[in-house]
Amino acid sequence: MPIREARPEDAAAVAAVHVLSWRAAYRGLLPGPYLDALDVAERTAVWRARLTAPDGHTVLVSTDTDGRVRAFSCVRGWPGEGFAPGPTAEVAALYALPEAWGTGVGRALLAASTEALTAAGFRTAALWVFAGNARARRFYEAAGWRPDGEVVREETGGRVLEELRYRRELFT
Repeated sequence: MPIREARPEDAAAVAAVHVLSWRAAYRGLLPGPYLDALDVAERTAVWRARLTAPDGHTVLVSTDTDGRVRAFSCVRGWPGEGFAPGPTAEVAALYALPEAWGTGVGRALLAASTEALTAAGFRTAALWVFAGNARARRFYEAAGWRPDGEVVREETGGRVLEELRYRRELFT
């Protein structure tokens, strides 16, 4: 499973993974019409801007043998601590094409992401996951992440959902 840093020309592929993953993973959590209206072109513009901005985000992609993006992650310094290396980093996104679920691509990408954060000097990492997303919660818990008790309620697609913050020490 080749993993590399994303390039601006990967924006459309990252956007497609993002949209297709959301539609599959959040069906039942978010309203169907909201998920169906997610737009790859709009997400492409967002990802192109992120991939060309010098803002401290690191985006990694996992590709198949043909070079097609199957999954991606986005990591950064924890918001509020700036984007220079500080004590805590955030896994802001980790998504895979639904057909790649269960193949190990997510585990490999999460491991590469935490290695990159460790190399950048971060000591801990955190992420947010929908409380109702049992599959994602099992995935993160199997990788050593644990809820730290912080809960927020966010409105997404017209529905208020609970998000749990998970945390993991990067140095063991």
